[in-house]
Amino acid sequence: MGEVVNLRLARKRRKRDDDAASAEANRRKHGRTLVERNMQEAEERTRDAHLDAHRLSSDTDE
Repeated sequence: MGEVVNLRLARKRRKRDDDAASAEANRRKHGRTLVERNMQEAEERTRDAHLDAHRLSSDTDE
C-alpha cells in the first residue's frame, strides 16, 4: 500500500508554493532591493545639495 495523504493539506501546501513562486517573480519584476533604494536616495540628496550650492540667489531674498 501507498502512503496516506491528506488531500486538503496537500492542496494547501501546493497553493502556498505556487503563491510563493508568483510573489518571487513579482519581486524580481517590480521590486528594488533596499541597497538600490538607498543608493538612489543618496544620489538625489547629493545632486540637490550640489544644485543648491550653485544657486545664484536664494528664494528668501525676494
